[in-house]
Amino acid sequence: MSTGLIILLVVIVALVVVAALVTVLLGHRRGGGAGLKRRFGPEYERTVAAHGGDTKAAEQELNERVERHGDLRERPLAPDERERYEARWTSVQEHFVESPRQAVAEADRLLGEVAAVRGYPDGGRYDEQLAALSVHHADHVDGYRRVHRMARAQTGGAGTEEMRSALVGAHALFDDLTRAGSGATPGRHRA
Repeated sequence: MSTGLIILLVVIVALVVVAALVTVLLGHRRGGGAGLKRRFGPEYERTVAAHGGDTKAAEQELNERVERHGDLRERPLAPDERERYEARWTSVQEHFVESPRQAVAEADRLLGEVAAVRGYPDGGRYDEQLAALSVHHADHVDGYRRVHRMARAQTGGAGTEEMRSALVGAHALFDDLTRAGSGATPGRHRA
């Protein structure tokens, strides 16, 4: 075998190894596959389902969310702010017994407001706010999504038990938002 052929084979093998390493490193950097499943939990499965089972499209969407909102730093709540929000949430829960629809609508507004105060996009841009929340509180955004959908529904539709369940799910996000950055450990916060 000639020296030129040996050098060519070594160069080809080196290029293949470098290409493989770059592919692996980019996959880890973007958080593809297993990394996205770990980071987003149930939100990963919901996004895959929303894309008709197309994991590649779902992962692209989730990676875009991380790129847009991954560097977001939550502004901590002052103790008096936290107490005020907690009192409002307690009022929402108490009001639920007499007027479930109004309580769900108030919970939707309250979550949007607390998220905006913490530094997430304003609640008036719900889709963007939800995307940012999903990056940092993926385990708990579905309750907010359900409460928001019910609050925006024009007619009845949801029964009291469904609204109660959504409110309970939304409470987990509310707890994350009011405790995170206040000395408490947020539930599975993944910034």
